[in-house]
Amino acid sequence: MKNLVYVNKIGLFSVLFSLSATLFAGNEDRAGSAGASELLINPWCRSAALGDANVASSSGLEATFTNIAGLAQTGKTQLKFNFTNWLGSASVPFSSAGFAQRISSTSVIAMSVQAMTFGKVMYTTVDNPEGGIGTFSPNMTVINLGYAKSFIPSISGGINIKVLSESVSNLGSSGVAVDAGIKYVTGKLDRMKMGITLKNIGSPLSMNGDGLGTQVTVTKTGNAITTDQRSQKYELPSMMSMGVSYDIINDTVSDNKFTAAFAFTANSFSNDQYRLGLDYLFNTGIAAFNLRAGYVYEKNLLSSSNRTNALTGLTAGMSIDLISRKTTAEGVKKESAIGLEYAVRMSNPFGAIHTFGVTISLK
Repeated sequence: MKNLVYVNKIGLFSVLFSLSATLFAGNEDRAGSAGASELLINPWCRSAALGDANVASSSGLEATFTNIAGLAQTGKTQLKFNFTNWLGSASVPFSSAGFAQRISSTSVIAMSVQAMTFGKVMYTTVDNPEGGIGTFSPNMTVINLGYAKSFIPSISGGINIKVLSESVSNLGSSGVAVDAGIKYVTGKLDRMKMGITLKNIGSPLSMNGDGLGTQVTVTKTGNAITTDQRSQKYELPSMMSMGVSYDIINDTVSDNKFTAAFAFTANSFSNDQYRLGLDYLFNTGIAAFNLRAGYVYEKNLLSSSNRTNALTGLTAGMSIDLISRKTTAEGVKKESAIGLEYAVRMSNPFGAIHTFGVTISLK
């Protein structure tokens, strides 16, 4: 009976894998027609350094972006704070913060917030094209509420609900998107992992506000009336990612670990992408060091004249986690870690995009 359950779980994983690949094929004709592109930006340092290739191997709070199913592998509590100078020399501040909390032996919940601001922009009108009448501050915000559960030790799944908001001075838009994912672990020492996730699934959105109102004068009566224009709806940037990872080295004696990860992303409104990531871990018992590198390829990426993405594919990063262990009077062993992390993503013409972060983990 136990073997039958395993077979059924694997069969379900395979069916979802096949159906998703069919439903979410890239469509170049729709490129650029979606909105809410902030949903495509990875706010978290460690997975960004891998080029988001760790769809199968991500864990903890970072999994809320790459594959929500990995949230189930959180210890007890995790807190993260990250900052990115989005688009390099453009220096768009992109701040992220969140926490994950285990609520049972199999279930974990998480909440995080990402905020992007664009500084102060000068008001301009037809009568005042040079401005001088004040400023406004556009912003984009995404709030994530995630839940993941381990069904059996080798299979976990999860769902992430995103509440997004975009606003300028007199226009705004808000909506809800959903992510769902599943993850499967197998092999000796859990060396192989597979994962699949559907992201940014939701209804079309539109802009609303006083900015759509226009005051006109009725010729016959001379009365002024306000008319509202209709805003064109836009789709969310839905996508599907599926990936696999394998621990090429998993030495439990020396605590060395070298993982290779590969993922394929089918974007509904842009080119499909192929992701490769490499992660090397060396753990001294007092501190854990990670070196990471990744590459993301899509059609025409190597052609400066035909490229459709500002990101040029190369990513890298590193982190160090200082580990503290203690045993309580009751004999319970507790472990905590404070990590400093860094990632860089290359772009053209904006240059290097840097991400810095701090992670606090309790097990």
